[in-house]
Amino acid sequence: MDFALIMLLILIVTGAIWALDRWLWAPQRERRVKNLAAAGKTEQAEQVRKEPVMVEYARAFFPVILIVFLIRSFLAEPFRIPSGSMLPSLFIGDFILVNKFTYGVRLPVVNTKVLDIQHPQRGQVMVFRYPKNPSINYIKRVVGIPGDHILYKDKKLYINGTPMEQMDGLPYYPSQSVDPQGDTLKLTENLDGVKHAILTTGQLDPPLPEIVVPEGQYFVMGDNRDRSNDSRFWGFVPDENLVGRAFLIWFSWDMTDQPKWFWERIVWNRIGQVIR
Repeated sequence: MDFALIMLLILIVTGAIWALDRWLWAPQRERRVKNLAAAGKTEQAEQVRKEPVMVEYARAFFPVILIVFLIRSFLAEPFRIPSGSMLPSLFIGDFILVNKFTYGVRLPVVNTKVLDIQHPQRGQVMVFRYPKNPSINYIKRVVGIPGDHILYKDKKLYINGTPMEQMDGLPYYPSQSVDPQGDTLKLTENLDGVKHAILTTGQLDPPLPEIVVPEGQYFVMGDNRDRSNDSRFWGFVPDENLVGRAFLIWFSWDMTDQPKWFWERIVWNRIGQVIR
C-alpha cells in the first residue's frame, strides 16, 4: 500500500477521534462529572474526568502526523537509493531529499497536479513513478524534454543533432563491492550546460533509432549508462508520473559487506552534498 495513503488514513482516524472527543465525548464526560460531584462521589468523578487512552494518543499524534504529511506531500520527501544505476553521482545507500513542488503542486495519494510551477529541464535528476508499475519509484537524469530528438549511439548522446560533449575519461574503481563495475570508464558529460559524471563500459549499446519526445513526456537515462533500466528500454515518463527533483543527500550508508561498526558505515563526506 502507498505510504502516503497509509499516512492519510492514520491522519483521518486520529483527527476523527480527536474531533469526536472535542465536540461529543468530552462534554458528555463533563456532565457526568458534574452529576457525580453533586452526588458527593468525588472519587468516581475524578475517574470519569480522565481522558481515554485512545483519545490521548490521537490528540498527541494528530498534529505531528499532519505536519509530516504536509511536508512530505508538498515540500520534500526522503528516498533511499537502492541500486547503482546513477553511479557515480548517487551511491547505493544514499538517502536523498526530493523537492515536491519544483514540478508543480500535486494532491497527495491521487497525484493530480493543481498548480503548475516548472517543468523538468535537461540535466536535472528526477524521481518519478515507474510507468510500467507506478507503485515503484525510479530516479534518473532528464535527457530529453518534449520535442527533443534523442539519439544514443556509440556511448554518445545526441540531442537535436548535437553531440553532448564528453571529456576527462578515466578508469573508474568503485568503492562499493555490492555493485562491481569491472572495466569501467568515468567521463564528464556536458548535457546542455549541466556537467555531470557518467560511467560507460565496452558493452554494446542497444540498437535504438532516433527518438522524438512526445508532448507531456520525458526521456530519462541513468548516469551508469550500461547498467541502467531507463527510457531506452521502456519508453517515456509521462508528466502525471513525476514525483519531484532530487536536490540533496542528507545521509549515506556504506552498503558493502565488509565488517564495520555502525559509525564506520556512515559515509560522512557525502552528507550534505547537493545533487547536480
